[in-house]
Amino acid sequence: MSVTTAEIVEVSPRDGLQNETTVLSTADKRALIGRAADAGARRIEATAFVRPDRVPQMADADDLAALLPLDGPVRHTALVLNERGYQRAHDAGFREVNMVVLATETFSRRNQGVSVADALRATATVRGRSRDDGVRLTVTVGAAFGCPFEGEVSPAHLRAVLRAVAELAPDELALADTIGVGAPTDVEERFAAAASIAPGVPLRAHFHDTRGTGVANAVAALRSGVTALDASLAGVGGCPFAPAASGNVATEDLAYTLGRMGYDLGLDLPRLLVDARWLADTLGIEPPSSLSRAGLFPAPAGDTAGEGRR
Repeated sequence: MSVTTAEIVEVSPRDGLQNETTVLSTADKRALIGRAADAGARRIEATAFVRPDRVPQMADADDLAALLPLDGPVRHTALVLNERGYQRAHDAGFREVNMVVLATETFSRRNQGVSVADALRATATVRGRSRDDGVRLTVTVGAAFGCPFEGEVSPAHLRAVLRAVAELAPDELALADTIGVGAPTDVEERFAAAASIAPGVPLRAHFHDTRGTGVANAVAALRSGVTALDASLAGVGGCPFAPAASGNVATEDLAYTLGRMGYDLGLDLPRLLVDARWLADTLGIEPPSSLSRAGLFPAPAGDTAGEGRR
């Protein structure tokens, strides 16, 4: 079996936690990031510099940043929505940020409180600053596969949004299935459009497993030229402003599937399972991920009682 590499962006500290009822302490968030790094993650979305009244789970972004080795081998990223958020992230020492442009007007106003045009203008401002500062910028087009308020997002509409984003020349372009409605054929079609509209720009995918298609969509994305996949330990997370937007595709589920397919992710799968259980226990939930329930295969030697899930 040939071995192919793929990059996993661990998003549990930000997208994973932002939709959970339990608000982890700053120390626990730092422990989560450390665990992800120790399990092999080399790119971690650590926090978001957003309004604490809107997303209280991210209220300690500055305090958390002060605890992170931002100049180490692990690339820590942060979500920002505007120039103020970018300034905070820059002052905290982040060298990589992610901005979101929603594909639909209703979701943009509910999620970010601005129109799509305003979000594009804010992104253009941050793009200028990040280029001058040497900060890497990812732009994620959210609700790229469907909107919880407007329904289907047509390929033609998505292409129009992608063209506007491509004009900003981001360092990376991501498509997000924010509410988990896409299928592999949708993935192939929409990433083909992204590749043609923004040739040469690295592509990234963000999938939710709301309807059980997350892992299949991730495989389709890799086969469509995507080089980075977002995933969350234990499959926790979602969007607090999108009804029924349940958890992200689980890091351990993705690592299992892609590992069986011959991909080298640089991740320690047994350790991921331990960390997923720790995160779920810390949040007081059962881990949504399939592998956390079923355990490893083949099971570790002597594991006859499901301890491979721990």
